[in-house]
Amino acid sequence: MNKAIALLLAAAATAAAAPGFAQSDYPSKPIKLIAPYAPGGSVDVLARTLATHLSTELKQSVVVENRPGANTMIAASAVARSPADGYTLLLASNASMVLNPLLYKKLSYNPDRELKLTNILAEAPLVLVTNSQTGIKNVADLKAYSKAHAGKLNYSSVGLGNPLQLTTELIKSRLDVAATHIPFNGSAPALTALMANDTQLMVDVAGTSLPHIKAGKLVAIATTGPERSQFLPQTPTIAESGVPGFRASTWFGIAVPAGTPGDARNTLQAAVNKVMLNPEFASALGNQTLAARKPQTQAQLDDFLAADGQMWRKVIADNAIALEN
Repeated sequence: MNKAIALLLAAAATAAAAPGFAQSDYPSKPIKLIAPYAPGGSVDVLARTLATHLSTELKQSVVVENRPGANTMIAASAVARSPADGYTLLLASNASMVLNPLLYKKLSYNPDRELKLTNILAEAPLVLVTNSQTGIKNVADLKAYSKAHAGKLNYSSVGLGNPLQLTTELIKSRLDVAATHIPFNGSAPALTALMANDTQLMVDVAGTSLPHIKAGKLVAIATTGPERSQFLPQTPTIAESGVPGFRASTWFGIAVPAGTPGDARNTLQAAVNKVMLNPEFASALGNQTLAARKPQTQAQLDDFLAADGQMWRKVIADNAIALEN
């Protein structure tokens, strides 16, 4: 064999064995999906449902590893520091990809440089609710109530900087409604205060408030998505109620280390997109009160991420919100 050819073949073999090289047989070993949430919740079900379907598509096992804590930062940091070879995925969210860099003075990872969003899987629909004692039925009623009860309108939240609290502040600014923030340590005490009329408003995940709405203890004023929620079809959106273009949501997707080779990333992205189009996947999400999203191109995902960041950056800056690690 010619010596030059032998050297070229040796170099090719070395490159193929190098970490992060895009091999044609990807995936050739199990894939790890790191979820920033504790086992048992609706988002954990999302992760495990995706893993099951994705295993079938890729013909490799996809194992969910739960790493909750620090507002998704533990999981996001672990994935950001993982080998960029397509075998470690993050169950990403607007918290990990957009809000954390805007809220925290010190961050253990940089989503812009270290992570790449490849899919948005689902949204947790949000709903603006009041209690049955206020008499508020819609956005017009809310604006009238705010004027008639100046300084006495309070809203519950599960904590400063939480997406639900930020959405409430966004709604306040768009509707020109004044309300005082009353934070609680968790959803249960926040809703208890609301139903007791200690507070009069709350933006909540639809799945949590839905039983109380059906029981007549809470009144759905409006939902925050671009179109009516499948879970509250009779409730208008904020956009329908006088704020055209309004959209706010808590979303969940897939991200990989930024250096992941294009071939591996494209294979993974296409497989996840195929799962997203599976009616069984959408049905399983619906059972958790999560709304499945349609696949998007990488350009659409990048544009969405940029717009989401721009919107929340203004809300956080306008309210001077900063969090300590």
